[in-house]
Amino acid sequence: MTIRAIVKFPDPRLRLAAEPVSVFDQGLRELATDLLDTMRAAPGIGITAPHVGVSRRLVVLQLEGPESARAYVNPRILWASEETIMHTEGSVSMPGMTDEIRRHAQVRIAYRDLDGAERTEEAEGLLAVCHQHEIDQLDGIFWIQRLSKLKRDRLAKRYEKLQRS
Repeated sequence: MTIRAIVKFPDPRLRLAAEPVSVFDQGLRELATDLLDTMRAAPGIGITAPHVGVSRRLVVLQLEGPESARAYVNPRILWASEETIMHTEGSVSMPGMTDEIRRHAQVRIAYRDLDGAERTEEAEGLLAVCHQHEIDQLDGIFWIQRLSKLKRDRLAKRYEKLQRS
């Protein structure tokens, strides 16, 4: 079990687009396992390789019990519903801070599994929100960028104050 250090907001690495994964080997599987261990320790329900300072397009999600853990390599959104929902979001890189974000209610994503096999998945509700949130992070869009400037600034100031205390 390896718990890696989490990159904390406002680290500029959180605003960089991650590099696509092209090698599907034991190193990738170990990174996915480390991400899962790190996410569980944080705690969280989703994490990306950039959250631990690795610029690779890898996401790990676990919304329910241990058997629900899934890895998504090079995920991308193929389709998103017009219907949207509001959902409370946060980040392992900004612990203790949350706010409501508007996201598509349903999405279809394409990704590769840890063996490199191409897959697609349709999701709705929380899983759809998680896919959008983590794919944003892989694209260098930190979740608070989806807030109004006023809300974003308030949240950043509250977080900064929390970090000092």
